[in-house]
Amino acid sequence: MDKVWIVSPQEFKKNQNAYLDKIDEGAEVLIERENERSYRVVPVQEFVDVPEEYIQESNEDLENAISLEEMLEYLKEGIHEMFKDKREQG
Repeated sequence: MDKVWIVSPQEFKKNQNAYLDKIDEGAEVLIERENERSYRVVPVQEFVDVPEEYIQESNEDLENAISLEEMLEYLKEGIHEMFKDKREQG
């Protein structure tokens, strides 16, 4: 399995080209928000025509921003839960 990168929206935005290069090399990138929602970034294999009404202007609102410390604490909790679930299954 290739490497999985878990980043905040701010980290992804700051280093977008580097993460897109990693995706092109086969890595998986997950963007995790403070509200516990995650998004996987995947390459589109063919051209997708998106209707104009679905295209939005970029949002510069940093209302959902979290600090590095908050992100690390959330990741620690998530990893703990992941291993707990794994132990209960196995």
